[in-house]
Amino acid sequence: MMNLKGNPELTPKNLMRPLKNYGIACMSMGFLIEETAPVVWRGLMVMSAVEKLLRQVDWGQLDYLVIDMPPGTGDVQLSVSQNIPIAGAVIISTPQDVALLDARKGAEMFRKVHVPVLGLVQNMSVFQCPKCKHETHIFGADGVRDLAKTLGLDILGDIPLHVNIRESCDSGQPVVIAQPQSDAAKAYLKIAMEIVRRLPVPPA
Repeated sequence: MMNLKGNPELTPKNLMRPLKNYGIACMSMGFLIEETAPVVWRGLMVMSAVEKLLRQVDWGQLDYLVIDMPPGTGDVQLSVSQNIPIAGAVIISTPQDVALLDARKGAEMFRKVHVPVLGLVQNMSVFQCPKCKHETHIFGADGVRDLAKTLGLDILGDIPLHVNIRESCDSGQPVVIAQPQSDAAKAYLKIAMEIVRRLPVPPA
């Protein structure tokens, strides 16, 4: 999605240099294994990989470090939340019931380990027909909003189900780069601003 591939170079201190595009430094397990190889790891192997991506990368000076984690409350989430200070977590979910179960567990887990939950994002919130402009809530209308109300959390924004998002991601160009004036791009930027607004001010 960031149009990046290849193996990271090593610094003289034996740290990996993150791959960069669009002014963003990225590191992924996908850069360290064969493209089609599955990552079937549990327990100590997962914790070791997380530690490697966090501590053995020459991140340099960052504005923010964003960690994209899989759904659920497994080894990855626990390892990250227990090993580094996290300023806040963002829960992303589609509105249907089966996805909301994982979203709720995720929010409760972060609360249990004393990580502030900044809010929820409703993904694939609405589909608009490109021909007639009729809007359809394929996965339900307000599931994430209802969950946010139940948990006493904020809604940070909605991401529509739009073909332009899929096409731009597949081409390696985020929609905020490919179509910066589109409604989809504006939705992402609004969410980013809402997240930053809720983060604690870093020490000077």
